Amino acid sequence: MVMEKLGDSLKNVLRKIANASHVDQDLVKEIVRDIQRALLQADVNVQLALKITKDIESRALTEKPKAGSNPKQHVIRIVHEELVNFLGEKREIGLKNQVIMMVGLYGQGKTTTTGKLARYFKKKGQKVGLVAADVHRPAAYDQLSQIGALIEVPVFGIPGEKNAAKIVKEGMKHFSGFDVIILDTSGRHSLEKDLIDEIKAISKVANPTEKIMIVDAAMGQQAGPQAKAFHDAVGVTGVVLTKLDGSAKGGGALSAVNVTDAPVLFIGTGEHIEDLELFDPSRFISRLLGMGDIQSLLEAAEGVIDEDKAEKTMTNIMHGKFSLIEMRDQMEMLTNMGPLKKLMSMFPGAPANLPEGEMDAMQEKLRKFKIIMKSMTREELEDPKIIKSSRVKRIARGSGMRVQDVRALLAHYNTTKKQMKGLMGNRKLRKQLQKQMKDGSFSGMGM
Repeated sequence: MVMEKLGDSLKNVLRKIANASHVDQDLVKEIVRDIQRALLQADVNVQLALKITKDIESRALTEKPKAGSNPKQHVIRIVHEELVNFLGEKREIGLKNQVIMMVGLYGQGKTTTTGKLARYFKKKGQKVGLVAADVHRPAAYDQLSQIGALIEVPVFGIPGEKNAAKIVKEGMKHFSGFDVIILDTSGRHSLEKDLIDEIKAISKVANPTEKIMIVDAAMGQQAGPQAKAFHDAVGVTGVVLTKLDGSAKGGGALSAVNVTDAPVLFIGTGEHIEDLELFDPSRFISRLLGMGDIQSLLEAAEGVIDEDKAEKTMTNIMHGKFSLIEMRDQMEMLTNMGPLKKLMSMFPGAPANLPEGEMDAMQEKLRKFKIIMKSMTREELEDPKIIKSSRVKRIARGSGMRVQDVRALLAHYNTTKKQMKGLMGNRKLRKQLQKQMKDGSFSGMGM
């Protein structure tokens, strides 16, 4: 999960509020100290951490709860709002007529993020072109070409050419008429005059609509001088924070880039090409606080879940049919959406402190279950009751798993079937699902 340690600390603060017998000045001062400590441990700028906590304390002690909310809910809402204010406002890039110049130092993840961003626009139905304008890093063109091939987005470059502005000029012509053109520029190990001169020249040729700076979250507050230098050179319009998953210094990077007054547009949450998320301050804080993020969960499902298949599975379940086939389809939908730990953070009330390795163990168990089911006959998948001892041994041999693994799958199936039966017995939920399926608003996530 993104900034896991900070999230765990903030969840503990909310639990302290929820478990308190009443809200008074002593409780407010105690939770303010806890929040301040959590922010500082996450490398948030000291003055900024003090301001955030001072504002939380002032509001919690002076504002009256809104109608319909109790004092505990009131304080939790204030904590959420002030943390969101610290991150700034959400802003999305337009989809059409965009020329995007990517800037940043060497090793920040610029080329990979260029590919991730191209995939984002392509999924939105836009015609995207990539320009390989990094003329200094060996194999930069080859790397971008490989990424382009992976996501099926064309790449323009002139291998051997050392004039980046010339490549960009030719690339702009080559992709004339495209919805989005993304320029992957050079980086350096440190800020140097020739790097600044080069990106200024590229900016003059391309006249980009967006100038996006890539920052490695692990840099912490050291990202501040870098952000200011790039902003002074070309006027940064947005930031992408990479490697934010689990970064202890993520808070430092988030606060440091404020010097540009440019919003964080996206965050990188992993190494894979799909690990890029739109940055929404409210959603981000909700996930840190354990309040969930259902909208991001639905977006993770978009383009991964087969809507027709999901609807067919749900129809079968609603009519009392829940075989191993339905359970297998559910597992496939879930695992296709990404790591379980990341998905769990999007569910409201998900466990905050699971034992070390438990999520990995769950992921491995699902992997084994899928392999085992591939060794079952259609008859066994449709009617698991027929799977007795001899069949269990045959399935174990065929799948390369142990007999106890097969029995664990069957036990999991029986438990899940009982849970589904209980859910479908809820008339209110049943009617809601029927309505969603009838009006076409079923998302595939109803299970």
